[in-house]
Amino acid sequence: MTKSSQPAAETAVSGLTTEQRHIEADRLVRNYSLGGTAVGLIPIPFVDMAGLVAIQLKMLHALARVYGIDFRADLGRSALASLLGGVLPSTMVAPSLVASLSKLIPGVGQILGAGTQVVVGGAVTYAVGKVFMLHFASGGTLLTFDPETMRDYFEQQIEVGKEKVQQARQAKASASPAPTTSSQSKTPISAP
Repeated sequence: MTKSSQPAAETAVSGLTTEQRHIEADRLVRNYSLGGTAVGLIPIPFVDMAGLVAIQLKMLHALARVYGIDFRADLGRSALASLLGGVLPSTMVAPSLVASLSKLIPGVGQILGAGTQVVVGGAVTYAVGKVFMLHFASGGTLLTFDPETMRDYFEQQIEVGKEKVQQARQAKASASPAPTTSSQSKTPISAP
């Protein structure tokens, strides 16, 4: 694809300053992290996990565009798999798998599974985004990505991501209107 045939949004990204790239990349990571939390609500085991990977791959594509990195889906999947498969702490893998499988249990299992997947999905998506922001900002590409060099940073960002998801959930809960009591919700009926 030639430069002139690319959509305006893609070509405009190349003119960003370093600070503007960082701001745009940070915005993308926040937005895709929210998408990662939403995927946790999918009630079908393993479909939720596949959806999460799809969101993370789309985020990688968007981040690569911001940093002017060539993106190929096969390289993106490989980099993502090497990060999640080789570096993702086992303390995150087991609960995520159990949460996904617990959705098979009607009622309580679905509620508990969704609650866990919301936090895990958002936190891991946030951490993946932050890792690739750092990698791309330092001149790295999908071909040069080494998950082992990012292990500690990735684990730190998972913890930051968990905090951010919890804060967002608390902010949403406190912003929700208080439920009305039955006496408040009744409208007086006038006599005919």
